[in-house]
Amino acid sequence: MATSIKKIVAASLIGTTIEWYDFFLYGSAAALVFNTLFFPNSDPLTGTLLSFLTYAVGFVARPLGGLIFGHFGDRVGRKTLLVVSLLLMGVATFLIGCLPTYETLGPAAALLLTALRLVQGFALGGEWGGAVLIVSEHGDNARRGFWASWPQAGAPGGNLLATGVLAGLAAWQPDEAFLAWGWRVPFLLSGVLVLIGLWIRLSISESPVFQQAPPETRAPIVGVLRYHWKDVLTAIGARLAENISFYLLTVFVITYAKTNNIPNSTVLTAVLIASAIHFVTIPMWGALSDRVGRRPIYLAGAAGIGVWIFAFFPLVDTGNFLAITLAVTVGLLFHGMMYGPQAAFFSELFGTRMRYTGVSIGAQLSAIVAGALAPIIAVALLKTYSSSVPISLYLGLAAVLTLVAVYTARETQGRDLAERIHAR
Repeated sequence: MATSIKKIVAASLIGTTIEWYDFFLYGSAAALVFNTLFFPNSDPLTGTLLSFLTYAVGFVARPLGGLIFGHFGDRVGRKTLLVVSLLLMGVATFLIGCLPTYETLGPAAALLLTALRLVQGFALGGEWGGAVLIVSEHGDNARRGFWASWPQAGAPGGNLLATGVLAGLAAWQPDEAFLAWGWRVPFLLSGVLVLIGLWIRLSISESPVFQQAPPETRAPIVGVLRYHWKDVLTAIGARLAENISFYLLTVFVITYAKTNNIPNSTVLTAVLIASAIHFVTIPMWGALSDRVGRRPIYLAGAAGIGVWIFAFFPLVDTGNFLAITLAVTVGLLFHGMMYGPQAAFFSELFGTRMRYTGVSIGAQLSAIVAGALAPIIAVALLKTYSSSVPISLYLGLAAVLTLVAVYTARETQGRDLAERIHAR
């Protein structure tokens, strides 16, 4: 079992890292170059706002991806859907790297960019649930938090990879070359990464918990709405502070730094270092949740980020590299306290033949109101008030809502996933 679970974890981690690389690459490019290349007739902040709107479209497609992938994942299995999601994401990202810009195609360039972003969001909406479930359902009850947290590490892993490639190109190339063609390189690189991910994912076995579960006659979404609607609300609430904080700390911070004339290389390197620490510490929080429970760790993370965000922006305002690195690193440590236990926590809320659907719907619906809107709301608040305080208050309110959702939920640590879980 130990060798088997390690192989499953490796396949899920590599796959989620590649998918998140593709997804985050778009967010970083939206902050750095898309405003100039696809919306050149707007002032800088408005152009950034428009590029973030295309970025948000990907989140809108995620619940649809979660519903469709969840339905078939609960019917035919986790593995097949994970292969499909990775392939879809890779093709869309590669094609973004081939897109003509506004200068060549006019407004149609932005429409094509938006269409490919929709495909990215659709694929990621189906990816996350399957990746965490295939690990959760292969692992044992006692260490599920630790094992299931590794696919979660794919998020900072993908961000680390995307930011690292962009930071390297930005440092190596002059701005003119980066705008002309350098930004395309990371998107085209996705094609190679996806081939590696597909080869690894095709080699893993299907979830034994899924294979042993008796089939359901009703559609999975019907079971979720009948037996698990409270659990879906718990997942939505739990993700608010987690999702908003992550995109403020890793995506919006690039735009915020630019408005303060902080060099791109400074903030990108700070995010790079913080993401590396984040990647390492997420499994630690997952392992700790196996000892003390999912809820205590999650609650500590939500409370911590709600307070830290008021120190985050003043530290970035200094323009000092060490201060910016500290700001992002501590913020991501608090985020990891929520994100690490999250996979096991959400998996343990739902029954087997409706688990993929329930986990995906709960997680992806919150992505619309949280991750999709976070950079847009933050840019709008910054443009309106020319201050970071309203942005901090915005995340602080989200942290309160997450605290309420998790505090009122039941503890799930140690639950047997083979149980037919219904409403309690």
